[in-house]
Order: sequence, then C-alpha cells, then structure tokens
Amino acid sequence: MPTIVVEVMPKAELLDPQGKAVTGALHRLGKAEFTGVRIGKRFELTVDGPVDDAVLAEVRGIAESLLSNSVIEDVVAVRELERV
Repeated sequence: MPTIVVEVMPKAELLDPQGKAVTGALHRLGKAEFTGVRIGKRFELTVDGPVDDAVLAEVRGIAESLLSNSVIEDVVAVRELERV
C-alpha cells in the first residue's frame, strides 16, 4: 500500500527550543560546523488505493487543518514515500 509523508516545521520566525538544545549539544560535542537545528514533525499516512493529485490535495488539507497548528507551524511537504 502506498504511503504519503507529511512534514511539518515550526514557522521560521518562531524560536525552536528543541532545535536550540540540539545545536548546543552539537557544539559541546565539538561539531561547531552545524550552526542551527530546527526540529519538526513527520507523519506517514497509508493509503488504500493509488496516490494521485486529488489524494495529495486531500492530504494537504488534512495536514493544514489537523496535523499542524497554522499559528506556529507550516506544512512544508506532502509527498508519496519512495520505496527502495
């Protein structure tokens, strides 16, 4: 069965305390080349049937209304998962 991946990230203008904590941990580990980390959410939705533009549009609507908080988050990707 096909799987659709939805990625949600905090809005760019908002502070990401988890990302700041990971950035600090990387610096303490000597990984100073990494100057920023942003942490988001990933959802995988399994679909019964083929994935077409209509299904992707429906999932984007679900992502914007249910899977994300539009005040503080952006839906940055809705795509079919490539199986290797």
